[in-house]
Amino acid sequence: MPSFDIVSKVPMNEVDNAILQAQKEIGSRFDFKDTGTELEKTDDGMVVRASSEGRVEAGRKVLEEKLIKRGVSVRSLEAEKIEPAGKGTYRQTVKLQQGIVIEKARDIVKFIKDTKLKVQASIQGDQLRVTGKKRDDLQEAIAALKKQDFKIDLQFTNFRE
Repeated sequence: MPSFDIVSKVPMNEVDNAILQAQKEIGSRFDFKDTGTELEKTDDGMVVRASSEGRVEAGRKVLEEKLIKRGVSVRSLEAEKIEPAGKGTYRQTVKLQQGIVIEKARDIVKFIKDTKLKVQASIQGDQLRVTGKKRDDLQEAIAALKKQDFKIDLQFTNFRE
């Protein structure tokens, strides 16, 4: 029976490259001189630090531009509030969203059922598997999912006959 998987994954090697490029740009740009703006990769995402809230936002925008150039969707980023850090600095944590959370997975399954296509969707951990009898039904489901905005970055993988 034909099937495909719906996943939401971020290519970590591209994220690492984007962080390095953003660090280089921040280090060389005149408007960041003597602001203490720096980027750091952590386990759950990235941290942007600077001497003012405006510089934190500007640093995050540079990071987002580099991520976009590297082909990483900005929808997979979740920026938290800018908070004061020690010694008069500010920081912002930007989390990377890997996988599809259960609430979004339920919304996607409900959407697929509402399309009245002859396919079934099942939640398997942080991804979904869609199966159907005909390949054309699966392709219609992919087209319908691409048109719908679920506020997360979706990839369609593992298409099998």
